[in-house]
Formats: sequence, structure tokens, C-alpha cells
Amino acid sequence: MIIAVACGLVGLASLPYWLPRVVVTLRMWLFARINGTEGIPVPGELVDPTRFLELYSDPAANGRSRGAVLSDLFWYWLSPGAHLHQEHLEPGPRYDEVARCTRRVLTMSTRTADGLVTESLDAALPAGTGLVRIRDLVMPVWAEFYHRVVFGRPGTEAARALIVGNAHDVITALKCTGLRHMGRRDRLTSYLEGVLDEVPHDLPTVFDRHERALYLQGTFFNTAVVQSSEATAHVLMVLAGDAALQAKAAADEATLDRVLDDALHRYPLFGVAHRITTAEIALPDGPVIASGSVLCFSYPDYHRAGGHIPFGVPANRPCPAWHLAPVTVRALTRELLARFVFATTAAHTRAIPNRGPCLMNRRGTRVPGRAATLVYLRLRDRWEDVWRSLVQLVLGTVMVWQARRLRLCTRYFERSPT
Repeated sequence: MIIAVACGLVGLASLPYWLPRVVVTLRMWLFARINGTEGIPVPGELVDPTRFLELYSDPAANGRSRGAVLSDLFWYWLSPGAHLHQEHLEPGPRYDEVARCTRRVLTMSTRTADGLVTESLDAALPAGTGLVRIRDLVMPVWAEFYHRVVFGRPGTEAARALIVGNAHDVITALKCTGLRHMGRRDRLTSYLEGVLDEVPHDLPTVFDRHERALYLQGTFFNTAVVQSSEATAHVLMVLAGDAALQAKAAADEATLDRVLDDALHRYPLFGVAHRITTAEIALPDGPVIASGSVLCFSYPDYHRAGGHIPFGVPANRPCPAWHLAPVTVRALTRELLARFVFATTAAHTRAIPNRGPCLMNRRGTRVPGRAATLVYLRLRDRWEDVWRSLVQLVLGTVMVWQARRLRLCTRYFERSPT
């Protein structure tokens, strides 16, 4: 009896060390069974890392959504307005006009960007210290920042709440840690449509009023807010795990620059970007890739092989914030380090489903029970990973099924061939 109880306790205590990995493997298997396997992995057996950029930059690797089963899943996660999102528009005049508009909105001097970051931090950083989730901590700041970028004025607390609710719902669904809630997203759409006349920028003429609201929502208040929050979380998690490096980065901007670059290399914000070939591609001394093939470009695999393209490649839909994003993430991190000290014992992965747990305290203050708190943080994070992996298994499977049933992308192109 005693032996059985002891074995049971040992098995229970070991769950955080093996169960999450098993569940992730099972989740990927279920996704493949439900959604089917599709595409040519790059890099992979057919195309090695040395040909990654060559293939990614090929003019024929320019199809985006039409013809890929994967698109149904991404459109499901990014609704509403996935068909208008700059990242999902097919190549052509409409994409070109939208891309130009986005670049205009995001073009500003480093000095202006730094000032907007500081103002947004002062206006929107949640009060309080102690145990925090970095992604949750900074998301209101980025919501305020992009409200000021789009509208040219500060946002209200209510507006920030709508933006954060939308962004949080999208990223939670993408991580499969929660189901999507279209009501939260639709409320932001309605707000944006109501204040559209207050936007000081010329918005795409190819869109009607409702579509312009969806364009702003998808590009600035979804992608920009989410990716900026994730990037900040990765940088601060790296620094929180190394007190000496954090102190040096707080005092030396060149060190902070190196940490930012290294964090984006080790933890790329993009996972797999899929492209559909619109013509045959014959790589010199390499394979011939048929027209209509789905190419799945894996940023993590390419980075692990030594590459580094945190914002994509110039020849194929680069991130429109490739200049602004590192400037603003560095500025926010610098301001936070000047005010606070961060420490963590939690796991740090590229997907960061734990949202970046840290102990945050004002610089120069004594932290009673700091060591015990960090031990607790480590144990909490390990056990959260157990239940979180099970939640991701169940909810991820449900959402893949729903996306397969709705076929949002497929049906869109069946109705509108162009």
C-alpha cells in the first residue's frame, strides 16, 4: 500500500516534466488528422536552409490565401475581416494600395516614436507590482500607442479596453488557450466604424466604410498590438532570467540592442508563413516546384539553422513595421528597465503561452520574500503547463474542427473568384 501511494505521488510529481510534451505531440497529430497535411516545408527535405531566402523571394511565391486549406484556419482565428487583412490579401492593385497606406501610417521619426512610447506608458501601464504576466502588462500600453498612431490623439480607457479585449481574444485563440469570442471583436469593429471620420490618414479607397474599420482593426489593433506585446515579453523574459545582463542592458543601450536582436532570433514572432505559388518555380540545380504548391516557410527552423529574418524578406510581403517595431520595443523596454527590476524562473518558449510570468518591482526597493516568490513562480508555471497543455489539446481540436466546417477562405474565393 505504502509503495503504491509512493509510486502514485512520484507519478503525480513528474507530470510537469513529461505530460505537456506528450499532449503537444498528440495535438499536432490530431490537427493533421482533422485538417490534413498540406504543403512543402521550407526548410525541409526538398528545400534546405541555404535555398530558403531564394525560394521565399521568388516572384512566383506570391499567392497568399487562395488555394490553401491552412488559410481556412488562419481566417477563422483572425476574423472578422481576415479577407481584408494586409497579410492575407492576394497580390495585385488592392494589396499594393493597402500596403502603401500602412507604410504611410507607420512612418515616423525615431524621436517621435520614442515620445509616443513614453506617453503611452505613462497613460496606460497598469498600476501595481509583484507577480505579473508581461504580455498582459504591456498590451494596454501598445493599445494606447497604436491608438495614438492611427487617430493622432490619446485613447480613452474604454477605447483601450476594446482594443485589448480584441487583441487578447485573437492571441488566446491562436495559442489555443481559449476559444474565440466574436462579440468582443465585433464591439471593436463597431467602435472603429463609428469614429472612422476622426482618422487623420487617407485610408484605402478600395474599401468601403465598414471595410476600412476592419482594415484598421486587423492591421493595427490586432497584428501590431499583439506582435509588439509578444516581442516585449520575449525581450523582458530574456533579461528577467539574467540579472547581470539586465543590469547591463539598463545602463547601456548597445547591450539592449543586442538583447533585442538575439531575442527576436531565438524567439521569432512568426511561426510558419504559407505562400501559394502562382507559377512553376525551378530553382537552379534544385527542385522544380509546381504552380499551386503551398510553401510553408518556417521561421523557427530557419533561425535555428542560422538565418535571421525577424520581419520577413523585402521581396515577399515584409512586415510593414520592420523599422518602427524594433525602435518602439526597444524604447518601451528601456523605459520599463529604468523604472522596474524583473526576475523570473518560469519557462520561456517561442509560443510563450504562459504570457511571460515575472516578478516585477520598482527599482531601488527591497523585495521581502523574493527567493520564496521565485520558487513559487517556478512551481506554479510548471503545473500551469500541465493543465494548459490539456486545454490547448481540447480547444485547439474544437477550433480546427470549426474552421474546417466554416471554410471561410475557401467559400470566400468560391463566391468571389478575383
